[in-house]
Amino acid sequence: MSATTGTGAVVNAEALTTTGPPTAAGRVRRRLTTRTASAVAVVIALLWTIPTFGLLVSSLRPEQQIKTTGWWTFFTDPQLTLDNYQEVLFGASSSSGQLSSYLVNSIVITVPAVLFPIGFASLAAYGLAWINFKGRDWLYILIFALQIVPLQMALVPLLTLISKGVALGGVAVLPPWHLVDEQRFIAVWFAHTCFALPFGIFLLHNFMSELPSDLMEAARVDGAGHAVVFRRIVLPLITPALASLGIFQFLWVWNDLLVALIFASGNDTGAPLTVRLAQLAGTRGNEWQRLTSGAFVSMVLPLIVFLSLQRYFVRGLLSGSVKG
Repeated sequence: MSATTGTGAVVNAEALTTTGPPTAAGRVRRRLTTRTASAVAVVIALLWTIPTFGLLVSSLRPEQQIKTTGWWTFFTDPQLTLDNYQEVLFGASSSSGQLSSYLVNSIVITVPAVLFPIGFASLAAYGLAWINFKGRDWLYILIFALQIVPLQMALVPLLTLISKGVALGGVAVLPPWHLVDEQRFIAVWFAHTCFALPFGIFLLHNFMSELPSDLMEAARVDGAGHAVVFRRIVLPLITPALASLGIFQFLWVWNDLLVALIFASGNDTGAPLTVRLAQLAGTRGNEWQRLTSGAFVSMVLPLIVFLSLQRYFVRGLLSGSVKG
């Protein structure tokens, strides 16, 4: 058999790949997979985890111990209690925390504020990647440029749009929204969606544009329209990218304080968990047992989301890094 056909081609290709000059990426890859690099990675992971572990231990220690000794003394005198969580979540007085209602508010704010940008960004990215129309490239450049606009510069115009509407020449183009109580969630969802769309469209467009054009052409030959192609071909292939965007957006919205302070109410009818934690840190800074338990409560759900979507997140980061 000829060396250029059949399995011989594969053997020769592999031989050329292994015996050829090492590339920069190959050298970096080999250095990062050595035992020394693995040991360094383990040490970094442990150092990164120690503060979180210390926060968990502190949140479970009695009030007297947490105020007089460090959390590492737990190993010599282990005492645990759930009173801190009981007090900070369901305390009778507002000064004790009462984080349960704010935790629900954070969930109500975060879930739609993640789903809306993902839905709109995926549709826009598909249109920019696979639908030819006049000015498509300029529109993509404009969306890409919006990422450099500081969030703080857009807060006042966006708040004015919601509270006063838009008027041109004395004619009301968009009326004010007049949101009260729980309706303020709509303003928060709208703000987070607007701020997330430029990055979301940019990220998903990069993934969609790398999809094989043969798949799209074969689907169109079979009579599939854009809706069918998007739903049955594109979405399953970009699942890692959607998961990566979802994790980024979830962590951003869940940990956000600025947008929540401006667009959500300051009471328990609309404020998220971050607002209440900031109030506790400002007014009850000496109540460490409440602050540690409250901080760990705010960390639990993001940790669950990240760990549950971790494999998709890693695949999303690596997608497109190797072609072939």
